Amino acid sequence: MKSFLEYVAEDILKKYGTDLSRIAVVFPNKRASLFLNNHLARLAGKPIWSPSYITISDLFCRHSDLAVGDPIKLVCDLHKSFTEQTGIDETLDHFYGWGQLLLTDFDDIDKNMADAKQVFANLKDIHELDDVSYLTDQQKEMIKRFFSNFTDEHNTELKRRFFQLWSKFGDIYNSYRQRLKEQGIAYEGMIYREVAENKDIDFLYDNYLFVGFNLLQRVEQNLFSRLSKEGKAHFYWDFDKYYMEGDNEAGHYIKQYLQHFPNELDNRDKEIYDNLDKEKEITYISAPTENIQARYISQWLSENNRLDAGKRTVIVMCDEGLLQTAVHCIPDKVKVNITTGYPLSQSPICSLIAQLIALQTNGYVAGSDKFRLHYVRKVLNHPYSRFISAECRKLSKSLLDNKVYFPNHEDLSADDALASIFQPTNNNIELLSWLLNAVKTVAMNAGTKDPFMQESLFRTYTIINRLKELVASGDLTVDVITLQRLIKQVMSATTVPFHGEPVTGIQVMGVLETRNLDFDHVLLLSCNEGNMPKGISDSSFIPYSIRKAYGLTTVDNKVDIFAYHFHRLLQRAKDITILYNNSTEDGHTGEMSRFMLQLMVESKHDIQRKALKSGQEQTILRPKEIKKDEAILEKLRNMAYLSPTAINRYLRCPLQFYYNNVAGIVESDENEDDEIDNRIFGNIFHRSMELIYSRFDGAIRKGDIEEMLKHPEMIELAVDQSFREELFQIKDNRPFRMQLNGLQIINREVIIRYVKRLLELDMRIAPFTILGTELKVDGELNIDTSDGEREIKVGGYIDRLDLITDNDISQERIRVVDYKTGSKALGPKVNEIEEIFNPMCIRDKHTDYYLQTMLYSLLIRDKKQIPVSPALLFIQHTAGDNYDPTLFIGKEKITDINEYRTDFEEGVKGIVSKIFNLESAFTPTEDKRNCATCPYKLLCGITTHSQTPADA
Repeated sequence: MKSFLEYVAEDILKKYGTDLSRIAVVFPNKRASLFLNNHLARLAGKPIWSPSYITISDLFCRHSDLAVGDPIKLVCDLHKSFTEQTGIDETLDHFYGWGQLLLTDFDDIDKNMADAKQVFANLKDIHELDDVSYLTDQQKEMIKRFFSNFTDEHNTELKRRFFQLWSKFGDIYNSYRQRLKEQGIAYEGMIYREVAENKDIDFLYDNYLFVGFNLLQRVEQNLFSRLSKEGKAHFYWDFDKYYMEGDNEAGHYIKQYLQHFPNELDNRDKEIYDNLDKEKEITYISAPTENIQARYISQWLSENNRLDAGKRTVIVMCDEGLLQTAVHCIPDKVKVNITTGYPLSQSPICSLIAQLIALQTNGYVAGSDKFRLHYVRKVLNHPYSRFISAECRKLSKSLLDNKVYFPNHEDLSADDALASIFQPTNNNIELLSWLLNAVKTVAMNAGTKDPFMQESLFRTYTIINRLKELVASGDLTVDVITLQRLIKQVMSATTVPFHGEPVTGIQVMGVLETRNLDFDHVLLLSCNEGNMPKGISDSSFIPYSIRKAYGLTTVDNKVDIFAYHFHRLLQRAKDITILYNNSTEDGHTGEMSRFMLQLMVESKHDIQRKALKSGQEQTILRPKEIKKDEAILEKLRNMAYLSPTAINRYLRCPLQFYYNNVAGIVESDENEDDEIDNRIFGNIFHRSMELIYSRFDGAIRKGDIEEMLKHPEMIELAVDQSFREELFQIKDNRPFRMQLNGLQIINREVIIRYVKRLLELDMRIAPFTILGTELKVDGELNIDTSDGEREIKVGGYIDRLDLITDNDISQERIRVVDYKTGSKALGPKVNEIEEIFNPMCIRDKHTDYYLQTMLYSLLIRDKKQIPVSPALLFIQHTAGDNYDPTLFIGKEKITDINEYRTDFEEGVKGIVSKIFNLESAFTPTEDKRNCATCPYKLLCGITTHSQTPADA
């Protein structure tokens, strides 16, 4: 089937011959010109003088002395006019967002050639509805409803401020236009209106051929009429009989324009204008996620000769956010032309800029030349850091190894490039110059021939340089946080074009880029309500009724535009596949587009319904048991020591024990950057208590603790010493000035509070004796193995060992106290010793805590001749005057571990014997809840992914 542009090319050659040098072909966008030019060259069959191809925007701008201003400068100048006319001292960073909204309103007024004075006058007097007699009763009611949000008494001030602003709209509009004109710049609508109203313009070409337009703004209609009267304008309309008849919104505008701007092609020609009802294969496919739709691309291309069709095959993304995934889902060998630009915000240079700015803001210690390590390492570990200096990764590791949490400029100056990067900046000009230097350094050192990297670096440099010019000229006066947001916003709105041959290969594009283009095979992705039509917002300072009355753009216009794009894309296609997301999560409605429903109801086509079943399953754990061969047994024979942690690990999952204790695959306990994780937090607390109780000579009286609480600075000194040793890893007495960041300061305060709370608890049991803190304890177990009886040492470190007097029975006993600083409290009590060795009880009853403290208690009991009790002290759960951390078995408090020795030792020996026995394989856990947090879960399972469309 011939495309619309082929019919246009035939008609142009028929009417104007091959000398088209005095003709300008005007399109809504640039893409179609490449295809039309290709058709002209092919159909002519000989050399021709090509016409000029311009967009409608080019046509207006070529006939104006004004240039379209930079978007940021336009808002900055609008801010100046706003503050002058209203007297409201609104900062630019607060103004910027709704300044863009106000600029959109001005642009809309000018493009639709509305009487700005009347529009703004009515806004000013909108509360006096009797004065707007031209409005219908319905419109008046709509306006009243618009103001219903401001009728509540607490919104009176908001309503007053709105009226204050609206009453100045006209003054702002006029002042702003004058300000821009004096500088020789304008916003787009201002240029359009100036050209449309200028009767003295001498248009360059003999003929202007307007191809494939739909909605025309008033300025465009004015220009079309003028050129038409001069005999210079000719029109090629692209439509289909299907939506031109009846009330289908897709044909709403073209039906109106055909009366005033007649078509150069024959409206009655069924080959051109009656295709949507012709035989087509149409398939609707629902999918549970966006990414699954993209992954279907490869399968779709391989079917129905779509690959062989080349440029006659198109993949259209209703949600252009799918581009990155879609590109990766197209087979490598497929020749493809990507019309939609790649978002600059997703490029590595954009993330580097964000991290550099964060370094100078959140990462900089004000009033010094120091930076916070967390932000320094983000820069040093960035993929592009190697183009700044070869020393980056080495420096990053050195800073972390040496716990330099606040490196200064000297620490970071490993070479000249790094000295330049880690240079504090004092104002926006310095910051932007510093960023430009960083981008330039990356570009020079990369020496890449990768066009994407070159283009992204160039565009980033251009954006930052433009912002620097605006700051230097005084047009952009904002704080550094607002500047940071502006850089992010501008880069998010910028795309990097893909290089390729536009008229060859599979076409990948957004909806608006399909204008004037026809394809045989169409794949439409993410065709959901909200994407097609786009989520329509009518954000504006001008109420809907006033917009409607003066012919400004409304929600209705936008829906009609998307209806046209949807139907026009399908009208000449033979093979159409439309996917939509049926999930209601992540902001998706789960609804197919209203246009899809309309096509199902109104068209004669038999549309197939299918569902894309991903075949994606939850990660299925298929762990295999590991039997003990001779190599494993040899490692076990050489294992002479077991901690309670290792025994608990075996109970939780024998396979996890194998990975950690036998295979030696150990998690790194390296603290990343300056974060305080649970382990370090606990270590700091434990060390703080150790330092505090080391001040006393064993026996501690109530008065000693009271005196300590009266001098909180002593507690703070102990906590600070613990930070120095456990976080900063400084164990000696060398001078060190500790600097904590915000989170570290919060953690310090929490630990101080915990220490005070524990001292208050200890006052209740005073006097008592501290027998040891962080005390190492061990002992021997004789166990039966497949090699016969052997001895294994077990033990570890006790947080605190104290001697107290049990007031209930007036008897001394030793407590083995394990501090717990986490938020979780002890679960349900253990009723029997056997539960401690039941793997299914670990998560529910924290039996691993029981095993550790009871094992330590038995080891101490072997050395002491008085009762020993295991105790778990949960510092966050010590409420109540009678709080006692001593463990219970059932309802009985363990006042002496000896009473449970036989059953407990039997349980421990049974587990340890199983570890060393040949017959006992390392099997996976039966409690799959443990797998969620297991560091070895990826070693145990695999995930499979596939997607297949099935009949719905």
